[in-house]
Amino acid sequence: MAAHVPVAPGYLQMLKQGARYYSGMEEVVHRNIEACKQLSHCLRTSYGPNGLNKLVINHLEKIFVTGDAALILRELVVEHPAAKMLVMATQAQEQEIGDGTNFVLILAGSLLENAEELLKLGLSVSEITEGYKVASKKALELLEDLSCLSLKDIRDVTEVAAATKPSLASKQYGYEDFLATLVAKSCVSAIPKSGEFSAESVRICKIIGASVEDSVMLEGMVFKRETEGTVNSVQDAKVAVYTCAFDSAKPETKGTVLLKSAGEFMDFRKGEEALMESHVRDIAEEGVNVVVVGAKIGDLALHYADKYKLMVVKMTSRNDLRRLCKALGATPLLSLIPPTEDELGSCSKVYLQEVGNTQVVIFKQNQECPMSTILLRGSTDRLLDNIEEAVNDAVSTYNTLIRDPRLVPGAGATEMQLAVKIADFGQSVPGLEQYAIHAYSKSLQSITRALADNSGTQTNPVMSKLYSLHQQGESSAGVSADGEGTDLIDASEAGILDPLLLKHWGIKLASEAAITVLGVDQIIIGKKSGGPKPRGENPNWDVPHDAIDN
Repeated sequence: MAAHVPVAPGYLQMLKQGARYYSGMEEVVHRNIEACKQLSHCLRTSYGPNGLNKLVINHLEKIFVTGDAALILRELVVEHPAAKMLVMATQAQEQEIGDGTNFVLILAGSLLENAEELLKLGLSVSEITEGYKVASKKALELLEDLSCLSLKDIRDVTEVAAATKPSLASKQYGYEDFLATLVAKSCVSAIPKSGEFSAESVRICKIIGASVEDSVMLEGMVFKRETEGTVNSVQDAKVAVYTCAFDSAKPETKGTVLLKSAGEFMDFRKGEEALMESHVRDIAEEGVNVVVVGAKIGDLALHYADKYKLMVVKMTSRNDLRRLCKALGATPLLSLIPPTEDELGSCSKVYLQEVGNTQVVIFKQNQECPMSTILLRGSTDRLLDNIEEAVNDAVSTYNTLIRDPRLVPGAGATEMQLAVKIADFGQSVPGLEQYAIHAYSKSLQSITRALADNSGTQTNPVMSKLYSLHQQGESSAGVSADGEGTDLIDASEAGILDPLLLKHWGIKLASEAAITVLGVDQIIIGKKSGGPKPRGENPNWDVPHDAIDN
Protein backbone atom coordinates (compact mmCIF):
# COMPACT_ATOMS: atom_id res chain seq x y z
CA MET A 1 0.00 0.00 0.00
CA ALA A 2 1.47 3.34 -1.07
CA ALA A 3 2.18 5.93 1.59
CA HIS A 4 -0.07 8.97 1.59
CA VAL A 5 1.65 12.08 0.21
CA PRO A 6 0.22 15.28 1.78
CA VAL A 7 -0.86 17.98 -0.68
CA ALA A 8 -0.94 21.70 0.13
CA PRO A 9 -4.52 22.78 0.73
CA GLY A 10 -6.50 25.06 -1.56
CA TYR A 11 -4.71 27.54 -3.83
CA LEU A 12 -1.21 26.29 -3.03
CA GLN A 13 -1.75 22.86 -4.59
CA MET A 14 -1.52 24.35 -8.10
CA LEU A 15 1.73 26.24 -7.35
CA LYS A 16 5.26 24.93 -7.17
CA GLN A 17 6.29 23.60 -3.78
CA GLY A 18 7.88 26.39 -1.77
CA ALA A 19 5.61 29.15 -3.11
CA ARG A 20 3.64 31.36 -0.71
CA TYR A 21 0.11 32.70 -1.01
CA TYR A 22 -1.79 35.26 1.05
CA SER A 23 -5.35 36.53 0.70
CA GLY A 24 -8.03 38.40 2.63
CA MET A 25 -8.20 41.74 4.39
CA GLU A 26 -6.17 40.79 7.43
CA GLU A 27 -3.43 38.89 5.62
CA VAL A 28 -2.98 41.22 2.64
CA VAL A 29 -4.51 44.69 2.86
CA HIS A 30 -3.73 45.42 6.51
CA ARG A 31 -0.28 43.85 6.30
CA ASN A 32 0.54 45.87 3.18
CA ILE A 33 -0.60 49.05 4.91
CA GLU A 34 1.44 48.23 8.01
CA ALA A 35 4.63 47.68 5.95
CA CYS A 36 4.14 50.98 4.10
CA LYS A 37 3.41 52.81 7.36
CA GLN A 38 6.65 51.58 8.91
CA LEU A 39 8.68 52.68 5.87
CA SER A 40 6.99 56.09 5.88
CA HIS A 41 7.49 56.59 9.64
CA CYS A 42 11.14 55.62 9.27
CA LEU A 43 11.89 58.62 7.03
CA ARG A 44 9.32 61.01 8.46
CA THR A 45 11.82 62.31 11.04
CA SER A 46 14.26 63.24 8.24
CA TYR A 47 11.84 65.66 6.55
CA GLY A 48 12.51 69.39 6.56
CA PRO A 49 15.40 71.64 7.66
CA ASN A 50 15.44 70.19 11.18
CA GLY A 51 15.17 66.58 10.06
CA LEU A 52 17.43 63.95 11.62
CA ASN A 53 20.00 61.78 9.86
CA LYS A 54 19.94 58.00 9.50
CA LEU A 55 22.94 55.74 9.84
CA VAL A 56 22.59 53.13 7.11
CA ILE A 57 24.91 50.14 6.65
CA ASN A 58 24.19 48.67 3.23
CA HIS A 59 24.71 45.10 1.99
CA LEU A 60 28.38 45.87 1.23
CA GLU A 61 28.84 47.15 4.82
CA LYS A 62 29.40 50.69 3.56
CA ILE A 63 28.27 53.30 6.09
CA PHE A 64 26.03 56.25 5.16
CA VAL A 65 25.08 59.03 7.58
CA THR A 66 22.47 61.05 5.73
CA GLY A 67 18.97 62.47 5.86
CA ASP A 68 18.43 62.34 2.09
CA ALA A 69 15.46 60.02 1.50
CA ALA A 70 16.49 59.12 -2.06
CA LEU A 71 19.91 57.90 -0.89
CA ILE A 72 18.47 56.01 2.09
CA LEU A 73 15.89 54.20 -0.04
CA ARG A 74 18.55 53.44 -2.64
CA GLU A 75 20.70 51.66 -0.05
CA LEU A 76 17.90 49.91 1.86
CA VAL A 77 17.04 46.42 0.68
CA VAL A 78 13.23 46.53 0.89
CA GLU A 79 11.73 43.03 0.55
CA HIS A 80 8.02 43.61 1.13
CA PRO A 81 6.24 43.91 -2.27
CA ALA A 82 3.84 46.67 -1.13
CA ALA A 83 6.65 48.75 0.37
CA LYS A 84 8.53 48.31 -2.90
CA MET A 85 5.64 50.04 -4.68
CA LEU A 86 6.21 53.12 -2.51
CA VAL A 87 9.94 52.96 -3.24
CA MET A 88 9.15 52.82 -6.98
CA ALA A 89 6.94 55.91 -6.61
CA THR A 90 9.78 57.79 -4.91
CA GLN A 91 12.15 56.71 -7.69
CA ALA A 92 9.71 58.06 -10.27
CA GLN A 93 9.68 61.41 -8.40
CA GLU A 94 13.48 61.41 -8.36
CA GLN A 95 13.67 60.78 -12.10
CA GLU A 96 10.99 63.31 -13.00
CA ILE A 97 11.87 66.18 -10.62
CA GLY A 98 15.07 65.21 -8.80
CA ASP A 99 13.70 66.30 -5.40
CA GLY A 100 10.67 65.71 -3.16
CA THR A 101 11.31 62.02 -2.52
CA ASN A 102 10.42 62.21 1.16
CA PHE A 103 7.30 64.23 0.34
CA VAL A 104 5.96 61.34 -1.77
CA LEU A 105 6.78 58.74 0.87
CA ILE A 106 5.20 60.62 3.79
CA LEU A 107 2.03 61.47 1.85
CA ALA A 108 1.57 57.93 0.50
CA GLY A 109 2.16 56.43 3.96
CA SER A 110 -0.35 58.81 5.54
CA LEU A 111 -2.95 58.03 2.87
CA LEU A 112 -2.63 54.32 3.62
CA GLU A 113 -2.70 54.90 7.38
CA ASN A 114 -5.95 56.88 7.14
CA ALA A 115 -7.39 54.31 4.74
CA GLU A 116 -6.78 51.63 7.37
CA GLU A 117 -8.95 53.55 9.84
CA LEU A 118 -11.76 53.76 7.26
CA LEU A 119 -11.50 50.02 6.57
CA LYS A 120 -11.93 49.32 10.29
CA LEU A 121 -15.04 51.55 10.28
CA GLY A 122 -16.58 49.36 7.57
CA LEU A 123 -15.89 51.17 4.30
CA SER A 124 -14.91 49.02 1.33
CA VAL A 125 -11.64 49.34 -0.58
CA SER A 126 -13.45 50.47 -3.73
CA GLU A 127 -15.19 53.33 -1.88
CA ILE A 128 -11.88 54.53 -0.41
CA THR A 129 -9.98 54.36 -3.70
CA GLU A 130 -12.78 56.18 -5.51
CA GLY A 131 -12.74 58.94 -2.90
CA TYR A 132 -8.94 59.19 -3.14
CA LYS A 133 -9.12 59.51 -6.93
CA VAL A 134 -11.67 62.33 -6.70
CA ALA A 135 -9.66 64.12 -4.00
CA SER A 136 -6.39 63.74 -5.91
CA LYS A 137 -7.90 65.20 -9.07
CA LYS A 138 -9.37 68.10 -7.08
CA ALA A 139 -6.03 68.73 -5.30
CA LEU A 140 -4.20 69.02 -8.62
CA GLU A 141 -6.82 71.47 -9.89
CA LEU A 142 -6.60 73.61 -6.75
CA LEU A 143 -2.80 73.55 -6.86
CA GLU A 144 -2.81 75.52 -10.12
CA ASP A 145 -4.40 78.50 -8.33
CA LEU A 146 -1.91 78.56 -5.45
CA SER A 147 1.03 79.86 -7.48
CA CYS A 148 2.25 83.08 -5.84
CA LEU A 149 5.39 83.83 -7.87
CA SER A 150 7.26 82.84 -11.02
CA LEU A 151 10.93 82.73 -11.91
CA LYS A 152 11.05 85.59 -14.42
CA ASP A 153 14.67 85.40 -15.59
CA ILE A 154 16.45 82.03 -15.57
CA ARG A 155 19.80 83.84 -16.04
CA ASP A 156 19.46 86.17 -13.05
CA VAL A 157 21.79 84.81 -10.34
CA THR A 158 19.98 86.59 -7.47
CA GLU A 159 16.57 85.33 -8.55
CA VAL A 160 17.81 81.77 -9.15
CA ALA A 161 19.56 81.70 -5.76
CA ALA A 162 16.33 82.73 -4.01
CA ALA A 163 14.41 79.98 -5.85
CA THR A 164 16.88 77.17 -5.03
CA LYS A 165 17.53 78.24 -1.43
CA PRO A 166 14.56 76.33 0.15
CA SER A 167 15.71 73.07 -1.46
CA LEU A 168 19.18 73.49 0.04
CA ALA A 169 17.83 74.62 3.43
CA SER A 170 15.79 71.42 3.76
CA LYS A 171 19.03 69.37 3.70
CA GLN A 172 21.87 71.71 4.70
CA TYR A 173 20.27 74.19 7.06
CA GLY A 174 22.77 76.93 7.90
CA TYR A 175 24.72 76.74 4.63
CA GLU A 176 21.76 77.52 2.36
CA ASP A 177 22.65 81.18 1.62
CA PHE A 178 26.22 80.43 0.53
CA LEU A 179 25.37 77.24 -1.38
CA ALA A 180 22.37 78.84 -3.13
CA THR A 181 24.59 81.56 -4.61
CA LEU A 182 27.18 78.97 -5.62
CA VAL A 183 24.57 76.77 -7.32
CA ALA A 184 22.94 79.76 -9.03
CA LYS A 185 26.26 80.91 -10.52
CA SER A 186 27.04 77.37 -11.70
CA CYS A 187 23.65 76.83 -13.33
CA VAL A 188 23.49 80.25 -15.00
CA SER A 189 27.03 79.93 -16.39
CA ALA A 190 26.28 76.46 -17.81
CA ILE A 191 22.96 77.22 -19.47
CA PRO A 192 23.36 77.60 -23.26
CA LYS A 193 21.75 80.31 -25.38
CA SER A 194 19.04 77.83 -26.46
CA GLY A 195 17.96 77.49 -22.81
CA GLU A 196 18.05 73.66 -22.91
CA PHE A 197 19.67 73.04 -19.54
CA SER A 198 20.67 69.60 -18.24
CA ALA A 199 21.45 68.68 -14.65
CA GLU A 200 24.62 66.97 -15.95
CA SER A 201 25.94 70.39 -16.99
CA VAL A 202 26.94 71.07 -13.36
CA ARG A 203 29.70 68.79 -12.09
CA ILE A 204 30.84 68.43 -8.46
CA CYS A 205 34.44 67.80 -7.36
CA LYS A 206 34.89 67.05 -3.63
CA ILE A 207 38.18 67.76 -1.86
CA ILE A 208 38.65 67.31 1.89
CA GLY A 209 40.00 70.29 3.80
CA ALA A 210 39.14 73.89 4.70
CA SER A 211 35.49 74.80 5.34
CA VAL A 212 32.32 74.72 3.27
CA GLU A 213 32.55 78.51 2.71
CA ASP A 214 35.84 77.93 0.84
CA SER A 215 34.00 76.11 -1.96
CA VAL A 216 34.24 77.81 -5.34
CA MET A 217 32.67 77.64 -8.79
CA LEU A 218 34.74 77.32 -11.96
CA GLU A 219 33.61 77.65 -15.57
CA GLY A 220 34.97 74.47 -17.05
CA MET A 221 35.92 71.16 -15.47
CA VAL A 222 38.12 69.97 -12.59
CA PHE A 223 39.54 66.47 -12.20
CA LYS A 224 41.30 64.96 -9.19
CA ARG A 225 44.42 63.67 -10.94
CA GLU A 226 47.87 64.70 -12.09
CA THR A 227 49.24 65.25 -15.57
CA GLU A 228 51.16 62.34 -17.07
CA GLY A 229 54.17 64.24 -18.46
CA THR A 230 56.34 67.19 -17.50
CA VAL A 231 54.11 69.90 -19.03
CA ASN A 232 51.82 71.19 -16.27
CA SER A 233 50.31 74.39 -17.70
CA VAL A 234 49.11 75.46 -21.16
CA GLN A 235 47.59 78.81 -22.12
CA ASP A 236 45.09 79.02 -25.03
CA ALA A 237 44.95 75.24 -25.26
CA LYS A 238 44.02 73.26 -28.35
CA VAL A 239 42.83 69.90 -27.08
CA ALA A 240 42.71 66.56 -28.88
CA VAL A 241 40.65 63.82 -27.18
CA TYR A 242 41.43 60.14 -27.86
CA THR A 243 39.44 57.17 -26.63
CA CYS A 244 42.15 54.76 -27.83
CA ALA A 245 45.53 54.02 -26.24
CA PHE A 246 48.25 56.66 -26.59
CA ASP A 247 50.83 54.03 -27.44
CA SER A 248 52.31 52.02 -30.28
CA ALA A 249 49.72 50.14 -32.30
CA LYS A 250 49.47 46.45 -31.50
CA PRO A 251 49.00 43.95 -34.35
CA GLU A 252 45.66 42.15 -34.61
CA THR A 253 47.40 38.76 -34.69
CA LYS A 254 50.36 37.48 -32.74
CA GLY A 255 53.60 37.10 -34.65
CA THR A 256 57.21 36.14 -34.13
CA VAL A 257 60.17 38.23 -35.27
CA LEU A 258 63.51 36.46 -35.71
CA LEU A 259 66.43 38.76 -34.90
CA LYS A 260 69.91 37.37 -35.67
CA SER A 261 72.07 40.17 -34.32
CA ALA A 262 72.18 43.18 -32.02
CA GLY A 263 72.14 45.46 -35.06
CA GLU A 264 68.87 43.98 -36.28
CA PHE A 265 67.39 44.50 -32.80
CA MET A 266 68.48 48.16 -32.76
CA ASP A 267 67.06 48.71 -36.23
CA PHE A 268 63.78 47.12 -35.15
CA ARG A 269 63.53 49.43 -32.13
CA LYS A 270 64.43 52.48 -34.25
CA GLY A 271 61.60 51.71 -36.65
CA GLU A 272 59.07 51.49 -33.81
CA GLU A 273 60.39 54.69 -32.24
CA ALA A 274 60.35 56.53 -35.56
CA LEU A 275 56.73 55.51 -36.15
CA MET A 276 55.66 56.69 -32.68
CA GLU A 277 57.53 59.96 -33.11
CA SER A 278 55.86 60.59 -36.45
CA HIS A 279 52.41 60.11 -34.86
CA VAL A 280 53.16 62.59 -32.05
CA ARG A 281 54.82 65.05 -34.42
CA ASP A 282 51.83 65.01 -36.78
CA ILE A 283 49.50 65.70 -33.84
CA ALA A 284 51.67 68.60 -32.63
CA GLU A 285 51.87 70.10 -36.13
CA GLU A 286 48.07 70.46 -36.16
CA GLY A 287 48.41 72.99 -33.34
CA VAL A 288 47.54 70.55 -30.52
CA ASN A 289 49.19 71.30 -27.19
CA VAL A 290 46.97 69.21 -24.85
CA VAL A 291 46.17 65.52 -25.37
CA VAL A 292 43.40 63.85 -23.32
CA VAL A 293 43.50 60.04 -23.39
CA GLY A 294 40.82 57.65 -22.22
CA ALA A 295 42.97 54.51 -22.26
CA LYS A 296 46.57 53.35 -21.73
CA ILE A 297 49.47 55.78 -22.12
CA GLY A 298 52.78 54.24 -23.21
CA ASP A 299 56.17 55.39 -21.95
CA LEU A 300 57.52 55.89 -25.47
CA ALA A 301 54.52 58.04 -26.48
CA LEU A 302 54.89 60.06 -23.27
CA HIS A 303 58.57 60.64 -24.03
CA TYR A 304 57.80 62.15 -27.42
CA ALA A 305 54.88 64.14 -25.99
CA ASP A 306 57.33 65.81 -23.60
CA LYS A 307 59.71 66.39 -26.49
CA TYR A 308 57.06 68.25 -28.50
CA LYS A 309 55.72 70.10 -25.40
CA LEU A 310 52.37 68.31 -25.31
CA MET A 311 50.44 68.20 -22.03
CA VAL A 312 48.99 64.70 -21.50
CA VAL A 313 45.99 64.03 -19.22
CA LYS A 314 44.51 60.57 -18.65
CA MET A 315 40.77 60.07 -18.05
CA THR A 316 39.57 56.82 -16.48
CA SER A 317 35.85 57.59 -16.71
CA ARG A 318 33.99 57.48 -20.01
CA ASN A 319 31.35 59.76 -18.54
CA ASP A 320 33.96 62.38 -17.62
CA LEU A 321 35.46 62.07 -21.11
CA ARG A 322 32.06 62.70 -22.68
CA ARG A 323 31.42 65.73 -20.44
CA LEU A 324 34.87 67.15 -21.22
CA CYS A 325 34.23 66.87 -24.95
CA LYS A 326 30.99 68.79 -24.44
CA ALA A 327 32.77 71.49 -22.41
CA LEU A 328 35.60 71.95 -24.91
CA GLY A 329 33.67 71.37 -28.14
CA ALA A 330 35.97 68.48 -29.06
CA THR A 331 35.24 65.27 -30.94
CA PRO A 332 36.57 62.01 -29.39
CA LEU A 333 38.87 60.19 -31.84
CA LEU A 334 38.96 56.40 -32.06
CA SER A 335 42.51 56.09 -33.42
CA LEU A 336 45.81 57.91 -32.99
CA ILE A 337 45.52 60.20 -35.99
CA PRO A 338 46.03 63.98 -36.31
CA PRO A 339 42.72 65.77 -35.59
CA THR A 340 41.10 68.16 -38.04
CA GLU A 341 40.21 71.72 -37.11
CA ASP A 342 36.58 70.73 -36.42
CA GLU A 343 37.62 67.87 -34.15
CA LEU A 344 39.83 70.03 -31.94
CA GLY A 345 38.58 71.42 -28.64
CA SER A 346 39.61 74.79 -27.26
CA CYS A 347 40.19 75.93 -23.69
CA SER A 348 41.42 79.20 -22.18
CA LYS A 349 43.84 77.49 -19.82
CA VAL A 350 44.68 73.96 -18.70
CA TYR A 351 46.85 73.69 -15.63
CA LEU A 352 47.79 71.53 -12.66
CA GLN A 353 47.10 72.97 -9.21
CA GLU A 354 47.30 71.71 -5.64
CA VAL A 355 44.10 72.18 -3.64
CA GLY A 356 44.56 71.14 -0.04
CA ASN A 357 46.80 68.10 -0.37
CA THR A 358 45.20 67.00 -3.63
CA GLN A 359 46.52 67.58 -7.15
CA VAL A 360 43.81 68.62 -9.62
CA VAL A 361 43.83 69.34 -13.34
CA ILE A 362 41.68 72.35 -14.23
CA PHE A 363 40.22 73.01 -17.68
CA LYS A 364 39.24 76.67 -17.30
CA GLN A 365 37.10 78.54 -19.82
CA ASN A 366 36.87 82.33 -19.89
CA GLN A 367 34.21 82.39 -22.58
CA GLU A 368 30.74 80.80 -22.52
CA CYS A 369 31.05 77.16 -21.45
CA PRO A 370 28.26 74.52 -21.42
CA MET A 371 29.77 72.89 -18.31
CA SER A 372 30.62 74.23 -14.86
CA THR A 373 32.19 72.64 -11.79
CA ILE A 374 31.56 73.27 -8.10
CA LEU A 375 34.72 72.59 -6.09
CA LEU A 376 33.31 71.52 -2.74
CA ARG A 377 35.45 71.77 0.41
CA GLY A 378 34.67 70.31 3.80
CA SER A 379 36.16 68.66 6.86
CA THR A 380 34.90 65.08 6.37
CA ASP A 381 33.79 62.73 3.62
CA ARG A 382 30.33 62.42 5.20
CA LEU A 383 29.79 66.19 5.14
CA LEU A 384 30.93 66.42 1.51
CA ASP A 385 28.62 63.56 0.48
CA ASN A 386 25.63 65.20 2.17
CA ILE A 387 26.38 68.59 0.60
CA GLU A 388 26.75 66.92 -2.79
CA GLU A 389 23.27 65.39 -2.46
CA ALA A 390 21.83 68.79 -1.48
CA VAL A 391 23.55 70.55 -4.40
CA ASN A 392 22.31 67.92 -6.86
CA ASP A 393 18.74 68.46 -5.61
CA ALA A 394 19.13 72.24 -6.00
CA VAL A 395 20.39 71.83 -9.57
CA SER A 396 17.41 69.57 -10.32
CA THR A 397 15.13 72.27 -8.84
CA TYR A 398 16.60 74.79 -11.29
CA ASN A 399 16.03 72.33 -14.13
CA THR A 400 12.42 71.94 -12.99
CA LEU A 401 11.88 75.73 -12.89
CA ILE A 402 13.07 76.03 -16.48
CA ARG A 403 10.27 73.65 -17.48
CA ASP A 404 7.67 75.43 -15.28
CA PRO A 405 8.76 78.66 -13.51
CA ARG A 406 5.75 78.82 -11.15
CA LEU A 407 6.37 78.69 -7.39
CA VAL A 408 4.05 77.94 -4.48
CA PRO A 409 4.46 78.72 -0.74
CA GLY A 410 6.61 76.22 1.16
CA ALA A 411 6.96 75.50 4.91
CA GLY A 412 3.84 73.30 4.73
CA ALA A 413 1.60 76.20 3.66
CA THR A 414 0.56 74.73 0.30
CA GLU A 415 -0.35 71.35 1.81
CA MET A 416 -2.38 72.99 4.58
CA GLN A 417 -4.25 75.22 2.13
CA LEU A 418 -5.06 72.21 -0.06
CA ALA A 419 -6.21 70.30 3.03
CA VAL A 420 -8.63 73.07 4.02
CA LYS A 421 -10.10 73.39 0.52
CA ILE A 422 -10.45 69.64 -0.01
CA ALA A 423 -12.16 69.29 3.37
CA ASP A 424 -14.69 71.93 2.25
CA PHE A 425 -15.06 70.15 -1.08
CA GLY A 426 -15.70 66.83 0.68
CA GLN A 427 -18.78 68.20 2.43
CA SER A 428 -20.45 68.74 -0.95
CA VAL A 429 -19.82 65.19 -2.19
CA PRO A 430 -22.69 62.74 -1.57
CA GLY A 431 -22.14 59.13 -0.62
CA LEU A 432 -19.50 57.34 1.41
CA GLU A 433 -16.70 58.75 -0.77
CA GLN A 434 -16.77 61.94 1.30
CA TYR A 435 -15.15 60.02 4.19
CA ALA A 436 -12.23 59.12 1.92
CA ILE A 437 -11.98 62.75 0.75
CA HIS A 438 -11.77 63.92 4.37
CA ALA A 439 -9.09 61.27 4.98
CA TYR A 440 -7.18 62.66 1.98
CA SER A 441 -7.40 66.14 3.49
CA LYS A 442 -6.07 64.78 6.77
CA SER A 443 -3.18 63.10 4.94
CA LEU A 444 -2.11 66.39 3.34
CA GLN A 445 -1.85 67.87 6.82
CA SER A 446 0.65 65.14 7.72
CA ILE A 447 3.31 66.94 5.64
CA THR A 448 2.90 70.12 7.69
CA ARG A 449 2.68 68.10 10.90
CA ALA A 450 5.99 66.37 10.09
CA LEU A 451 7.65 69.79 9.71
CA ALA A 452 6.20 70.93 13.04
CA ASP A 453 7.26 67.72 14.82
CA ASN A 454 10.82 67.95 13.53
CA SER A 455 11.05 71.65 14.42
CA GLY A 456 10.44 70.87 18.08
CA THR A 457 7.30 73.02 18.42
CA GLN A 458 4.10 72.14 20.27
CA THR A 459 2.53 70.39 17.32
CA ASN A 460 -1.16 70.30 18.20
CA PRO A 461 -1.53 74.01 19.10
CA VAL A 462 0.52 75.02 16.05
CA MET A 463 -1.57 72.86 13.70
CA SER A 464 -4.82 74.19 15.14
CA LYS A 465 -3.70 77.80 14.76
CA LEU A 466 -2.38 77.15 11.26
CA TYR A 467 -5.62 75.48 10.17
CA SER A 468 -7.59 78.45 11.49
CA LEU A 469 -5.41 80.93 9.58
CA HIS A 470 -5.87 79.03 6.31
CA GLN A 471 -9.62 78.94 6.83
CA GLN A 472 -9.45 82.73 7.10
CA GLY A 473 -7.63 82.97 3.76
CA GLU A 474 -3.99 83.16 4.92
CA SER A 475 -2.76 80.79 2.19
CA SER A 476 0.96 81.50 2.82
CA ALA A 477 1.01 80.70 6.55
CA GLY A 478 3.53 77.96 7.31
CA VAL A 479 5.67 76.39 10.02
CA SER A 480 8.80 78.24 11.13
CA ALA A 481 12.07 76.31 11.25
CA ASP A 482 14.08 78.95 13.11
CA GLY A 483 12.57 78.57 16.56
CA GLU A 484 13.23 82.23 17.35
CA GLY A 485 10.14 82.88 19.46
CA THR A 486 7.62 82.26 16.67
CA ASP A 487 6.07 79.04 15.46
CA LEU A 488 4.41 80.37 12.28
CA ILE A 489 5.69 82.45 9.37
CA ASP A 490 4.45 83.85 6.08
CA ALA A 491 6.23 81.60 3.57
CA SER A 492 5.89 84.06 0.65
CA GLU A 493 7.37 86.99 2.58
CA ALA A 494 10.16 84.78 3.98
CA GLY A 495 11.04 83.59 0.46
CA ILE A 496 10.33 79.92 1.26
CA LEU A 497 8.92 78.80 -2.08
CA ASP A 498 8.79 75.41 -3.78
CA PRO A 499 8.35 74.59 -7.50
CA LEU A 500 4.71 73.95 -8.37
CA LEU A 501 5.79 71.02 -10.55
CA LEU A 502 7.40 69.32 -7.54
CA LYS A 503 4.11 69.41 -5.59
CA HIS A 504 2.13 68.38 -8.67
CA TRP A 505 4.15 65.20 -9.31
CA GLY A 506 4.49 64.46 -5.58
CA ILE A 507 0.71 64.49 -5.03
CA LYS A 508 0.07 62.56 -8.22
CA LEU A 509 2.63 59.79 -7.56
CA ALA A 510 1.78 59.42 -3.86
CA SER A 511 -1.93 59.10 -4.63
CA GLU A 512 -1.35 56.54 -7.38
CA ALA A 513 0.97 54.50 -5.14
CA ALA A 514 -1.54 54.44 -2.26
CA ILE A 515 -4.42 53.49 -4.57
CA THR A 516 -2.31 50.71 -6.11
CA VAL A 517 -1.43 49.24 -2.70
CA LEU A 518 -5.07 49.37 -1.57
CA GLY A 519 -6.15 47.57 -4.75
CA VAL A 520 -4.15 44.43 -3.90
CA ASP A 521 -6.18 41.62 -2.28
CA GLN A 522 -3.90 38.63 -2.95
CA ILE A 523 -0.13 38.12 -2.79
CA ILE A 524 1.40 35.17 -4.62
CA ILE A 525 5.14 34.67 -4.13
CA GLY A 526 6.82 32.07 -6.30
CA LYS A 527 9.55 29.78 -5.05
CA LYS A 528 12.97 31.40 -5.07
CA SER A 529 15.44 30.10 -7.63
CA GLY A 530 18.10 27.65 -6.55
CA GLY A 531 21.73 28.25 -5.81
CA PRO A 532 23.94 28.44 -2.76
CA LYS A 533 22.52 30.27 0.19
CA PRO A 534 24.08 33.69 0.86
CA ARG A 535 26.29 34.07 3.88
CA GLY A 536 24.24 34.93 6.93
CA GLU A 537 24.46 38.21 8.80
CA ASN A 538 26.82 38.61 11.71
CA PRO A 539 24.57 38.50 14.81
CA ASN A 540 27.25 40.25 16.89
CA TRP A 541 27.82 43.25 14.61
CA ASP A 542 27.25 45.70 17.48
CA VAL A 543 29.12 43.73 20.18
CA PRO A 544 32.80 44.52 20.91
CA HIS A 545 35.28 41.78 19.98
CA ASP A 546 36.49 41.53 23.58
CA ALA A 547 32.99 40.67 24.73
CA ILE A 548 32.71 37.92 22.07
CA ASP A 549 36.03 36.36 23.04
CA ASN A 550 35.07 36.25 26.69
